[in-house]
Amino acid sequence: MSDNDAKTNLNNLDANPIYLNRELSQLAFNRRVMALAEDKHVPLLERLRYLCIVSNNLDEFFEVRIASLLASSQIDGATIESSKLTAALERTSAECHQIVARQYAILNQSILPQLSAIGIHLLHHNDRHERQRAWIKSFFDQEIRPLLTPIGLDPAHPFPQVLNKSLNFIVEMAGKDAFGRNTTIAIIKAPRVLPRVIKLPDVLSPKGVSFCLLSSIIHAHIGDLFADREILSYSQFRVTRNSDLWVDEEEVKNLRQALQSELHSRQFGVAVRLEVAKNCPEHLAQFLLNQFSIAPNRLYAVDGPVNMVRLSEMIDQLPEPALRFAPFSPGLPAHIDNVDDIFTQLKKKDVLLHHPFQSFQPVVDFVRSAAYDAEVVAIRQTIYRTGMNSDLMESLIIAAQRGKEVTVIVELMARFDEEANINWADKLERAGAQVVYGVVGLKTHAKLSLVIRRERDKHGNGELRYYAHLGTGNYHPNTTKLYTDFGLLTSNQKLAIEVNEVFMHLTSLTRPKKMDYLWLAPFALQKEIIRAIRNEADIARQGRPARIIAKMNALLDESVIRALYSASADGVKIELIVRGACALRPGVPGLSENIRVRSIIGRFLEHSRIYYFRNDLQHDVYLASADWMNRNLFRRIEVAFPVLDNTLKRRVINEGLNPYLKDNTNAWNLTSDGSWDKCKPRRRQQVYSAQQDLMQTLGTQTRKIDPH
Repeated sequence: MSDNDAKTNLNNLDANPIYLNRELSQLAFNRRVMALAEDKHVPLLERLRYLCIVSNNLDEFFEVRIASLLASSQIDGATIESSKLTAALERTSAECHQIVARQYAILNQSILPQLSAIGIHLLHHNDRHERQRAWIKSFFDQEIRPLLTPIGLDPAHPFPQVLNKSLNFIVEMAGKDAFGRNTTIAIIKAPRVLPRVIKLPDVLSPKGVSFCLLSSIIHAHIGDLFADREILSYSQFRVTRNSDLWVDEEEVKNLRQALQSELHSRQFGVAVRLEVAKNCPEHLAQFLLNQFSIAPNRLYAVDGPVNMVRLSEMIDQLPEPALRFAPFSPGLPAHIDNVDDIFTQLKKKDVLLHHPFQSFQPVVDFVRSAAYDAEVVAIRQTIYRTGMNSDLMESLIIAAQRGKEVTVIVELMARFDEEANINWADKLERAGAQVVYGVVGLKTHAKLSLVIRRERDKHGNGELRYYAHLGTGNYHPNTTKLYTDFGLLTSNQKLAIEVNEVFMHLTSLTRPKKMDYLWLAPFALQKEIIRAIRNEADIARQGRPARIIAKMNALLDESVIRALYSASADGVKIELIVRGACALRPGVPGLSENIRVRSIIGRFLEHSRIYYFRNDLQHDVYLASADWMNRNLFRRIEVAFPVLDNTLKRRVINEGLNPYLKDNTNAWNLTSDGSWDKCKPRRRQQVYSAQQDLMQTLGTQTRKIDPH
């Protein structure tokens, strides 16, 4: 393909739809997750958990993405044409309905029957025998009914406020109320303090274990709440609301206080989806749609609980190890196992950690050691997601209490983690730490930790020495066990000093100095990525081998995609491992025939971001906190950092890239039409799972499982 042909294809966007739809690509990721729920090689409770994950993903999809599209259609001068937006929402709605229908079909036709066959029962009212019904009745009277507040609707009792994603019931009654009026509709809100899944006593399930859903129990006893009224119909329902928090960061004087106030309003955002039971009468569903101003195509009548995520409570109450993934213990690099002094070790050699196959504990120990080390004078840390319980955060508090200079960049706008981050910010400030909330309008998403230590040089003079941790994932105790990520502990002074420059930039708000190692967004990251892509294209045009491999969660930035298309046209071999949404269309003749895109969906959530450029055998390897999305490149503080040690560089390639390129078990290939094809071993080809291989080589499994 000539350069002129490439330019024609790239510039004539109307004639060539070169980008795949973001929303449909995001939903396709959920279909790939849902495929694991159908995979007979996956343990049964894990299959149920994958269904719960899909439900949770769809919740967030509606709360954020659909809510954003709907909001954009109501803004004066919206950049998206009305007809295009309407068409996009209709296509998305149709796909969501198909996914939800398939979800409940898997639950009802496959997973629940298989669980029942081995003695694990989720009982409906008609399934319960008399003794079980008697126990349920007693449980309802003692534990549930006292907490319910049925609200009959009339002018004095208007439709109540309904919390985001809460469980509720609508009831239609015949006859007159106690005051002789024709009040026919009542609403019942299920308090969130009530468990959604209730385990029956073992004596009532001698041949297994039985559970009931809270919704099923309330359904069975709704009549008890309305004495002397005939119940005509009823249904559970749930409303999903816009949950993207917004504060005018340039107007507020204290972002933390403003955000605390906004958190409450999240529960009452604009309604974007209504879920009801499949047997909900049409007129009741329409009543609810009108009440919440929701379009009919965003009504979901489901064959089961309106919140499938709640079934995870049942999974957590079942101890059966045979129905779960094999227990897995992460390993440690041999040269830091049982090391007492992490700083002495880092002077000798950098440490690369590959989570969750290798433990996150060395990172926790790094900060804890710094907290107690008398030579450490300062600790600096970014926090995006860290959870409600965190040893690392406790160590930062201890360090501040011990008089060290502790600076923590807390991202208060980390979606759905705002409350936890506000709480940590408050605790840190009370301990004496300097807490900063990043840069107005930009989320601080970079994963950085810095320790400054006063040490003696060989002449006995005091000097400051820098130690750093840079990562691709969050400092979160749970996600580090479930997400694949890389982290680098280093005493490379040039690299660590640039980490310090990033912290200086975030606290002082001055423009950062030009950096030789770190690629920092929003200033240089996209530019450096495109420069590296174009460098490979230059090499290819000169007739030498050129190759790019990149692994990320999402690929949506149009400028980067255009650069990849141009590089493909110049002969660069490009292999992309994109877990979720991908707008690049691979394999199009004359446009992207040298580009292959695949996605890995397995036991662990693929979360690491790796950029590899062959660069005439220099093999440039960067690890990053950023996906190739516009928001990461321009609306966040992100850092990509090089792996400089050749041994560690080979590890990243051999652990983070090559295994995923040859995976034929958990891999899906993206086609030019936007569909995804599941990879299968070819004839006589050995079954290979990248994650399974890494668990065996880097960690310790206590029970062998099927490599599928």
